[in-house]
Amino acid sequence: MKKANLPYYLTNFLGKYLHGEKNFSRHTIQSYSFTFKLLLSFFEQTKAITPERLSMEDLTHGSIVDFLNWIEFTRNCTVSTRNQRLVAIHSFVRFVQKQSPENLFEFQKVLNIPDKKCVKTVVPFLTGEEMKILLSMPDSSNRKGFRDMALMAVLYDSAARVQEIIDLKIKDLRLDKLAVITLHGKGQKTRHVPITEKTKKLLESHLQYGSSNNGVSSGERYVFVNQRKQQFTRWGISYIIKKYVGLAKSCDNFNVRFPITPHVFRHSKSVHLLQSGVNLIYIRDFLGHSDCSTTQIYAKADTETRRKALEAAYVDILPTTELPDWSDDKNLMGFLISLGRQ
Repeated sequence: MKKANLPYYLTNFLGKYLHGEKNFSRHTIQSYSFTFKLLLSFFEQTKAITPERLSMEDLTHGSIVDFLNWIEFTRNCTVSTRNQRLVAIHSFVRFVQKQSPENLFEFQKVLNIPDKKCVKTVVPFLTGEEMKILLSMPDSSNRKGFRDMALMAVLYDSAARVQEIIDLKIKDLRLDKLAVITLHGKGQKTRHVPITEKTKKLLESHLQYGSSNNGVSSGERYVFVNQRKQQFTRWGISYIIKKYVGLAKSCDNFNVRFPITPHVFRHSKSVHLLQSGVNLIYIRDFLGHSDCSTTQIYAKADTETRRKALEAAYVDILPTTELPDWSDDKNLMGFLISLGRQ
């Protein structure tokens, strides 16, 4: 009996196991799928092994380490991306080791490949003034500009992930007195997020302004669509933000030196909530985090609140005596000079 090759197991893993048994979200499956597209490209480009010739014996500790280094250094991806690709490979190896026990020893070595440690950067966020300037950049007198303003306002006010905004449908909105939107997040988790009265009114106007019947029932239509009335992509929303960031940089009070991605809106809202005195537990639930350890990054980023807390707790215990002029002390100066000559 002919042994199954790597593509055979990959097809079962991506097409049946992740969706049917693990019930992973469409976005997670897409991310895993992209990992293995990269893996197939790596073998073909660096080892001259085409996808149809790949076997389970090629999936060695050495080849996976080479692949991860290729991602980081040849494709210039971040360490975080490298680690994400390793998560997908580990998941696949755990799935396949039961079906290919003859390779179990090598698979165990692959599973022992650790995440690469990376320098934890400070969370980038905009100040309240900077966010206000950015949200004022779209020209709200035309349909496209109004849509962009509403999109960025909802992205900030709800602290949603960009994919949650992309997937937001009209049926997910409850625009009554206490407006709430329903976000469908990672791991198929759903959360209900309150929005402000101003954001609610923007959404109402946007829906009236840009409403059109494209053959889809009203509740199933996406809240934000592109010019072709199609669902936005991540790239599309990033492009919109980049355009208005370029305009905002001409303003005196917009002194931002880091790239502003859709996720910066989420970071900014989180820090602003913390600065307003909202408890980390509530911020955790608002963001859809599973535990507070993830949310604590915003407490570390918020130096202004820490400074105020330290100032409030400061007790002046230092004496106010004037410092002596050591230049007048000839013996001390001579001693220091002699040390410098040694």
